Amino acid sequence: MLPSDLKPEQFNGYPSEARKLVIGYVAALQRLPLSFLPSLLREVIEYDFKFPAERRALEKELANLNSLSSKQIKDWLQGFAHIRLSSQLENFDWVNAPSQFVEQLSSHLWTTHQLDAFRTAALAYADRLRAVAPPEPPPAPRLGVTVIGQGVAAHDEPLFRKLRAQGAYFSGVKPENGLDLLLNVVAARAKAHPLPYAHWYIDGGQAALHDPALTCVSYHALEPVRAALSAKIRAEIQRPGMGPEALRTHLARLRPTDLGLAKAGDAVLDRFQVKMLTEGSGTQIFSTTFAQWTAREALRRAQPLTLLVRFAPRQRQKPMNEMLSASREVADLDPLGSLIDADMGAYYNWLNLQRLTGAEQSSFLVWFEGHNEAIAIGPSLPRGTESNAAAGLDQLLSWAS
Repeated sequence: MLPSDLKPEQFNGYPSEARKLVIGYVAALQRLPLSFLPSLLREVIEYDFKFPAERRALEKELANLNSLSSKQIKDWLQGFAHIRLSSQLENFDWVNAPSQFVEQLSSHLWTTHQLDAFRTAALAYADRLRAVAPPEPPPAPRLGVTVIGQGVAAHDEPLFRKLRAQGAYFSGVKPENGLDLLLNVVAARAKAHPLPYAHWYIDGGQAALHDPALTCVSYHALEPVRAALSAKIRAEIQRPGMGPEALRTHLARLRPTDLGLAKAGDAVLDRFQVKMLTEGSGTQIFSTTFAQWTAREALRRAQPLTLLVRFAPRQRQKPMNEMLSASREVADLDPLGSLIDADMGAYYNWLNLQRLTGAEQSSFLVWFEGHNEAIAIGPSLPRGTESNAAAGLDQLLSWAS
């Protein structure tokens, strides 16, 4: 089937909100190349489970495609129109299984040496879309906070080396009640700007007491889900012919209920957590990877105003089979190695924050938990500076904003 053959009833299998959205744009979709359309439908079919920022972006994209004339569509998507597809792809059920189509398309592009042409077409389209439908500016300056080094008594090597050139390093921070203070600041921002999924607390261990206004994801709370996922992975890799690609496809089809998440939960957050565990490499096993990847995806997808990420000690490296085993042995933790991981993870958090609109007005803080070291970055702080003045974390945040 080709896009020109699309009919509204073919979307009856979509979730309710996605179906309602896409039916209004069938005429526009009929004009799109088959090499392009399933990638768009892959986003549409997940509309019910997307964050508000993602929904707005998708709505703008569909509205823009609908507004283009036939000549403009040809101009915008000419690179995709030149992609040669196999009859197998043309006969694939790309309406109801767009993600699987995109997987097969990737393989087809690779084997037919069209990957570069497809990438060029995709970049050109993305540039044009950003020009006509740019991301909305945030309603308030963004704040990112990363807490590292939980469980580390002392560390002699310098921290924040990749971030020091971007802000001010403080060596006289008052550590008393530091985490509570940061959580209070984050909670205050959530109450001042009460938007859905705009204020996050991600913990690589067990989450501390926090305001329910925060969207919270923690490694400890997802332990039953991680165990269920590991059990499914162990079962699948024992099956004949189950290679990495087939396993990835299987994991991509898992839903929250498949891993024990309650049906009455937050459907958007539950789907986010499942994707984070099934698509992230090592998120099921290493708490530091869990915290870093969750922060990355939260920033990319939800585009929050506030993000507090707290790293916790991860288990030591072991052979993969041991780490995926059903053993109930207490994991051997590596606090010092986790500090090194988290220090780099904090840098990645800052980089991902810079990719969002309004980055030039955003503030960022990294604190060595329980210690007197921190670095603060913001429009009001001089770059590449150091201070040994005694200061609370709340003062650092006020200086950075």
